[in-house]
Amino acid sequence: MSDTVEIRHRHTTARIALAGAEPVSWQVGGAEYLWSGDPAHWNRHAPWLFPVVGASAGGAVTVDGRAYPMPQHGFARDSRFTVIAQAEDRVTLRLADTPGSRAAYPFAFRLDITAVAREAGLAFTCEIANPGPAPLPYGLGFHPAFPWPFAGGTRAAGGGYAVRFEHPERPAVPEVGPGGLLLRRERPLPLAGDTLPLDPALFSEALVFLDARSRWMRFTAPSGAAIRLEAEDFPHLAVWTRPTAPFLSLECWTGHADWDGFAGELAARDAQRRLAPGAQARHAVTLSLESRIGSP
Repeated sequence: MSDTVEIRHRHTTARIALAGAEPVSWQVGGAEYLWSGDPAHWNRHAPWLFPVVGASAGGAVTVDGRAYPMPQHGFARDSRFTVIAQAEDRVTLRLADTPGSRAAYPFAFRLDITAVAREAGLAFTCEIANPGPAPLPYGLGFHPAFPWPFAGGTRAAGGGYAVRFEHPERPAVPEVGPGGLLLRRERPLPLAGDTLPLDPALFSEALVFLDARSRWMRFTAPSGAAIRLEAEDFPHLAVWTRPTAPFLSLECWTGHADWDGFAGELAARDAQRRLAPGAQARHAVTLSLESRIGSP
């Protein structure tokens, strides 16, 4: 059995790995727009984050007074999904609870991720179901990375690359402390309204825009070409790379890492969602390649 599924629509092709339901390739007109996963810098491409986003205090979550080990960004990105529906331009993959998952997350759940190839784009729908008898606390995130540069120019400061948001955002973000926990103090950014000029030196840590005003952001090249991420029901956005790594990650999250000093139950974790027994939740993300701002 193949470890990936290929989907295509006209000039767009993509490969989705069964491991993590992770997109590992997104090509438009034969050019690759997802990060290669080079382990010298970062060995992932575009992971899904579930059932938590970010780091958990002490590397564990607490449910009914008991601590359960929880890796950063949860376990879905390292779990094998099952194909439940497939066509030429789309595939739906499913992850459900198992005895192994319940050792880290003692809940019944079902996570379905549908990927659809579009003209110069990829669209994802995530459906979370709670078949269990108790409320389901969850966090969901998408963490795709793209080559930097991807359309000419250079990665250096002043190289003309920027992130542009739908609306002006606050020019300050929380500091990230040891172990990836968020701190209550902020660091300023050179954000001018809706535009953040990119400089590798900005990225000693992720830039986390909590409760962002914007639902989309664009990674723009000097030529005006852009990679756009548009999120539905993901209130937090993030931008990340490593100072020497030739990629940029645009992220959307329903939740975020624990605040430094947090010691409560998982259900009380700031921004964690609670899904009632028998209920379902839907989130969506679209990636689009634009040849110039505002045009596909």
